[in-house]
Amino acid sequence: MIEVGLAELVVMAERAAERAYAPYSTYRVGAAVRGQSGRVYTGCNVENASYGATLCAERVAVATMVAAGETRLSAAAVFTFGPEPAMPCGICRQTLREFAEHADVVAACPSGTRVLALSALLPDPFVLAR
Repeated sequence: MIEVGLAELVVMAERAAERAYAPYSTYRVGAAVRGQSGRVYTGCNVENASYGATLCAERVAVATMVAAGETRLSAAAVFTFGPEPAMPCGICRQTLREFAEHADVVAACPSGTRVLALSALLPDPFVLAR
C-alpha cells in the first residue's frame, strides 16, 4: 500500500493519461509531480509524427511546474494503461533528478503500483559541477 499523498498523485496522473495524445503508439501516459510547495502539476504524453518531437508525460509535468515558478519536486507518479507499471524512461529520470535529489517515484497501472526512490531509478546521474 502506498501513502495517501502518493495515492492522490496516482489519481491525478491517471486523469492526465486519459487526456494523452497518442495516435501513433496508443500508449497513453500521465504524470503528476508534487512541488515542494505541495502544489501538484500534471502532464501527459504528446506524440508527434516526427517521433523525436514527442513529449513524455513526466517532462510535460516538470515543465508545467517550472512554468508555474517552482524548481524543486518532492514526489512523482506515472500512470499507464499497460499490463504492468512502467517506470520513467532514461531522459525522464534525468529530468526528474534535475529537480530533486531525493523523491519517491510511483509507477502505476490498473493492476498495481510500484514505488521506488529516484536515487534507485538513476543511481549515478549526470550533474554539472557548479
